[in-house]
Amino acid sequence: MVRKTSGKPAEAPPPDPMPSRVLPCLAMLVDKPPKGQEWAFEVKWDGYRLAIHIEFGRVRIITRGGYDWTERFPAISDDAHRLGVKTAILDGEAVVLDDSGRSDFGMLQRALGGRPASHEPGEIILFAFDLLYLDGCDLRRLPQRERRRLLEQVVAVDRRGAIRLSEEVEVDGDEFLRVACALGIEGIMAKDRERPYRSGRRPDWLKITCTRYDSFLIVGFEASTVPGAIGRLLLAARRGSELVYVGGCGTGWTRQESSDLRDLLEQIATDSPAVSLKRKSAVFTEPVLVAEIEYRAWTDEGKLRHPSFKGIRERADEVTVFDLSASQSASKG
Repeated sequence: MVRKTSGKPAEAPPPDPMPSRVLPCLAMLVDKPPKGQEWAFEVKWDGYRLAIHIEFGRVRIITRGGYDWTERFPAISDDAHRLGVKTAILDGEAVVLDDSGRSDFGMLQRALGGRPASHEPGEIILFAFDLLYLDGCDLRRLPQRERRRLLEQVVAVDRRGAIRLSEEVEVDGDEFLRVACALGIEGIMAKDRERPYRSGRRPDWLKITCTRYDSFLIVGFEASTVPGAIGRLLLAARRGSELVYVGGCGTGWTRQESSDLRDLLEQIATDSPAVSLKRKSAVFTEPVLVAEIEYRAWTDEGKLRHPSFKGIRERADEVTVFDLSASQSASKG
């Protein structure tokens, strides 16, 4: 039996309403890259997470926290008008690249103002890594591989300008992480190709960071609000014949370890700080104890980023303390 039709063409479905804001998908931190063909890998960029809303001739740039920062990213806003789309929402990371092509969070902060900057706001680049909405279609329900295919049609692989594509790398995850860490990159991202875009912290996206371990001299501490415990260790590194303060570390120990460490440090307290540092609340110590520290990177001011205490050595003369001179020479080479 043949069903009669009216002969009228089928009406196009109404467009999906464009959301005014999309809460970002956040990656879970894991120790190792996942295995399997369903995982796509990218560089982990060190910058500000942004959503670029292109809305019929105007552009809004929304931060992860929901603030409108359009005026702070003029080059990205201007370039968004040249993408050739009517409406879209791009998910990406705003960065400033150093001379080696690595994203540098310190340079990004200075480019955004507040301190003298060697980089201008126009040098801030957005690396786009997802497409959430396009010309009336909400893409969040699509798998990552399909959103990626559409993203590459909007932001070409070889595109240059303020908006660029965060490229996927077809390589084994363990090898990619090894190379990324050797190049001084913060880490890598792994994304499940079959998953839709879901807001919040999910196992759909994974981040694997490059952690570093080095030895630093303890030159003092600040007391905790917990009686008898340590709030922060004050750390130093060598630069030639002098010691230089490299920041404080306030995590990584148990309550008992903190108490024991404070007892030990109080025995070697001194009125003559080993570094040039003025802290009213600090108790300075003789630089004879060495802390093993895990950290992510260095700030632009020469301080440790995200340090965590891993252990202590009691003989500074038997341990190779981090040498800033050697590190700076290697980075220039």
